[in-house]
Amino acid sequence: MTVGQVMDLILKTIPNAPFPKTVDTLKTGNRDQKVTGIVSTMFTTTEVVEKAIAAGANFIIAHEPTFYNHLDETDWLQKDDVFRHKHDLLTKHGIAVWRFHDYWHSHRPDGIRTGMLAALGWEKYADPADPRLLTVPATTLQQLIDHTKAKLDIKLVRVVGDPAQSCQRVLLMPGSSGGRSQIQAIEQTRPDVILCGEVSEWETPEYVRDARQQGHKLSLVVLGHVMSEAAGMQWLVPWLQPKVPGIKVTYIPSQNPFTYV
Repeated sequence: MTVGQVMDLILKTIPNAPFPKTVDTLKTGNRDQKVTGIVSTMFTTTEVVEKAIAAGANFIIAHEPTFYNHLDETDWLQKDDVFRHKHDLLTKHGIAVWRFHDYWHSHRPDGIRTGMLAALGWEKYADPADPRLLTVPATTLQQLIDHTKAKLDIKLVRVVGDPAQSCQRVLLMPGSSGGRSQIQAIEQTRPDVILCGEVSEWETPEYVRDARQQGHKLSLVVLGHVMSEAAGMQWLVPWLQPKVPGIKVTYIPSQNPFTYV
């Protein structure tokens, strides 16, 4: 199969695809090249590229940008050594990179959310009317955090809240949906806690701090962008593999870039 054939096969499963406007475009490579192997990942890091090369794969499906900005614009990076190295590495080895963000979130059910719920063991707790909202057995915030860290292999999280607070209504918002979206979702669902990927520090954390000061039972747990969505790209492997017999599909984690000191 060619890259384009794999892409078209996937798009047939997405409602209303292809979209007239999307960031989900080929960043390198072309539709006509034959696929030797497929790698699913969150970010096409240089390390992921090197591992894909070693595995003999020439098609990377990544959830997030490759070239350090949402639209993967590269005109401003042409003289940058870091960009040139990655771009030249991809080009030299004939690797096609396709961003799979808008389409994967538009899959029914949302591919990222499905993978995350499976990893957390929370599939049965999702509200059919609003899959963002989960009703879990009553637990403390600390126990909820411990469970999440263990299931998603997260070393540390950032928290606004009381570890002893009782939690049952969980608002799960992986990735980076933005402060306005997060705050509006809190208003709509009235959760005990919001679990999200990342925040602008002057937005949702300040809203939660004010809410708590005013007596609202509300906490915020920031998981980190990569680890809040990674299970969704891992879930892509068993979803896609039966559709492309004869082509090996592998998940390569891009990992959290941060260390904590």
